[in-house]
Amino acid sequence: MAGMHVVAIADEVAGALQAIGEVAWDVIVLDLFLKSGTGLDVLKGMPAADFAKSKVLVLTNYATADIRQKCLGLGANTVFDKSTEIESFLMACAEMQ
Repeated sequence: MAGMHVVAIADEVAGALQAIGEVAWDVIVLDLFLKSGTGLDVLKGMPAADFAKSKVLVLTNYATADIRQKCLGLGANTVFDKSTEIESFLMACAEMQ
């Protein structure tokens, strides 16, 4: 819907960090709940240079004020709630085209 092309998918921290390091990307869409570890672990494990490449968007069902603050503090550009902010998420993605 946002005209984006998926270049990698990972369901655990190690795979996500490997993909981030090996795949050319413009935007990372990160969920907080993974099969192994969390999206916060991915943010913590990303080198600072990766955040300079482009955008890191967190899309979660657990977008509390505390989680938003933690994600932003770890380098995410923004946090979207899957249940209430999906339209805003899609608009943000479309604007990155």
